[in-house]
Amino acid sequence: MAKSDSFFIRGKVSTNGTTYTQEEIDLGSFVNLGVAKSTLLRIHNISVQVAGKASITQTISDGSAFAMLHQLTTQSQTEMVYATDKSLIASGSLRAYNAPTSEDGSAAADYTTGFITQHFDVAPQDFTNGYLVGVDSLFLGCDLSSAVTDMSICYVMECTLENATQANSVALALSQQ
Repeated sequence: MAKSDSFFIRGKVSTNGTTYTQEEIDLGSFVNLGVAKSTLLRIHNISVQVAGKASITQTISDGSAFAMLHQLTTQSQTEMVYATDKSLIASGSLRAYNAPTSEDGSAAADYTTGFITQHFDVAPQDFTNGYLVGVDSLFLGCDLSSAVTDMSICYVMECTLENATQANSVALALSQQ
């Protein structure tokens, strides 16, 4: 099979307080290994949506400071992993601080300060040649430092399929475990 037209795979995981949680994204209908013609998945780019768990327009609780971390891996995890972990495809964070609260959660005297940041930790997410995947499942995980609000992370991945060759099998072996 030649490279396919691109298609999109979507995944969603919601926070469950301050404990790491993950959802499995089944790739069994895309990735076929060990058959006469093995098929691999190539992720070309990833888009992320951070939203409320109950609704997209859910607001962050007043007086809150938190960090919400998310990651996409090729292996099941029990916690957030560093970029040195070969199972990590992408990760990011959303950090917020509302003025009435200090980072430690206590009341702050300065009510004029506040910020929110969102960024990917592993970049680029628009991969030059794509990120080759040869596993039956991906794992979308998240963790929240404070249970001030319930949030969801949604990933949309643009993908193509391709036949396994000696060259891309070597690339796959070098980049993942």
